[in-house]
Amino acid sequence: MNFWPPFLGAGIRLKTVSDDFRSVVVQMKLYSLNTNYVGTHYGGSLYSMTDPFYMLMLIENLGSDYIVWDKAASIRFKKPGKGKVTAIFTLNEATITAIKNATAGGSKYEPTFIIEIKDESGDTVAVVEKLLYVKKKEKTKTEGDSSP
Repeated sequence: MNFWPPFLGAGIRLKTVSDDFRSVVVQMKLYSLNTNYVGTHYGGSLYSMTDPFYMLMLIENLGSDYIVWDKAASIRFKKPGKGKVTAIFTLNEATITAIKNATAGGSKYEPTFIIEIKDESGDTVAVVEKLLYVKKKEKTKTEGDSSP
C-alpha cells in the first residue's frame, strides 16, 4: 500500500502491520505535497491516512463470508498538524466476536471506530470517526440441497 498513488503522493506510509492484521500503524511527514496554504498538514491527507484500514482489517479477520464496506466518516481537527503524524488502528477479539454475534442471524451491523491522529509530541491533531457496514453473506443453495 505504500506505493498506492493516493498514499504515495501524500507521503502516507504504513509503518507496521501485524501478521494477524489486527494492528496497523500509519505515519505521514509534512512536506510540500501534503501542506496546505498555511503550512500545516492538508486535511484531506490527514483523512486519507485513516481511510481504508478498519475496512481492510475486518475483511481480513472476518473472512470471505462477510460483506464489509466503509459507510460514513467524519473528521474533527483539534490543532494544526506539523511534522510527522501517526494513526494507530487496533482490532481486538471482543470487537470481532461482537460483530459476528450481531450479524449471525443475517442482520447488518454498523460498528463505529474512532482514530486519533497524533503529532510527535503525542498531542491529538485530528479525530476521525468511521462508520462501517458489516453483513454476513447469504448462503446460496447448492445442487441437491433440499432444504427450504
